[in-house]
Amino acid sequence: MRNPLFFILASVLFFSACQSDSGKKEGSVEFKNVNQIITKSFSNLDVPDTFKIELTGRKPEEMVLNFTIKNAAGQELYHTKLKGTDLLGSTDPNVDLSKEKDQVIFLKTIADDFFSEDNFLEPAVMPEDKADKYVPDKALYEELKKSGLNGFKYRLSKENNLYIAWSEKEKKVKIYYNCC
Repeated sequence: MRNPLFFILASVLFFSACQSDSGKKEGSVEFKNVNQIITKSFSNLDVPDTFKIELTGRKPEEMVLNFTIKNAAGQELYHTKLKGTDLLGSTDPNVDLSKEKDQVIFLKTIADDFFSEDNFLEPAVMPEDKADKYVPDKALYEELKKSGLNGFKYRLSKENNLYIAWSEKEKKVKIYYNCC
């Protein structure tokens, strides 16, 4: 005859393994930090730069989206931190973000889509483009027309995108368009 304690222990382990994780709140989201890296031509058409995005934090009020661009030599060309609450505070009013779960999903979606092909602008400015009221630096805009360097755009809010590019003249990343 087998030990009854063995059967009891085996039964307990079996049933506990089969149960769903009851420690999770109903409707909670399993969240893993977003950490993506991509290389694209930006400050130099011949040598790609490294674009990195990180979304950290567990709750919307703690979440931060860090975005950096480094050149091939590893020098940081651009860095910005976007607070999750800032990204949530300026969304489409028709999007229901009243629940924390939906806020986390929304912020993760922004981070996951950050490096979509539509955000890499090759070239930043087409030779036939004309500067308009959304161009904060007309000289940079004209410089980009001549250099043919690429640009990158990212979302700050529902109706505000920043367009950035490398200024060869000033040796830094600058905003060349700020609009919808």
